[in-house]
Amino acid sequence: MVYSYCLCFNPFHQYHIIQLKLKTGYMSLAEHYDKLYCSSIERIRIDNYQIDDLIDSPNDKRRGITLLIRPDENIRKNVHGFIDKLKAIEPRQYYYPDSDIHLTVLSIILCYEGFDLSHIAVDDYVKVISRSLHNCSSFMIEFKGITASPSCIMIQGLPQTDILNQIRNSLRRNFKASKLQQSIDKRYTIKTAHLTAVRFKKKLKNKEKFLKLVEAYRSFDFGGFKVDTMELVYNDWYLREKYVKQLYRFNLKSNLRNYVGN
Repeated sequence: MVYSYCLCFNPFHQYHIIQLKLKTGYMSLAEHYDKLYCSSIERIRIDNYQIDDLIDSPNDKRRGITLLIRPDENIRKNVHGFIDKLKAIEPRQYYYPDSDIHLTVLSIILCYEGFDLSHIAVDDYVKVISRSLHNCSSFMIEFKGITASPSCIMIQGLPQTDILNQIRNSLRRNFKASKLQQSIDKRYTIKTAHLTAVRFKKKLKNKEKFLKLVEAYRSFDFGGFKVDTMELVYNDWYLREKYVKQLYRFNLKSNLRNYVGN
């Protein structure tokens, strides 16, 4: 059966059209989510989606370092209400556990096989990030609706100020000016503030029912929270708790950082 209900404008988005311009003339974040959703859902419908064969591989040794944000308990609870319903329909996919849900600020060193913390001086990275976060205040993010890519289903994050964008650009400038190992924007230039909920690791068996539930959550309000901390972590590709090592925590209010340990 072929569906044609990919409506690329949601009512709540009219309140966010002025949100987070990446450059003058670029589409807003809400518009970007809409375009991404429509193109990706159509690919999923025609079985042109991407299956990740490495999620369960014991031989996946890719590691890197990431600056990220952890959503609060209420957001995670609401995300997992959605995940539990999807899992009942498609139990064979990869669903992010509560401990692993995150928002990527920037992948400082994109995961690759062979990388280890012994290859870098963590303190040097902390100094560059501290300089990038200087004078940055806390900010609000609302999580409303679902978007998608050809490989996963994501929760839409909508920052209420331009601070996240400013932080990313400051990090880009400062790391580019340094001699530190980094691979920022190597895969793509990150634009979004999403939370990944599901990754495809098997062929969808109940695709129509799965997509119907995704569509039902297209404008669902998962809540909002104030971002006042960011974490620098050593991680695998999927940021699974058993592989993640927290290195530093940064406080956006005062730019204080709390050492966690090596």
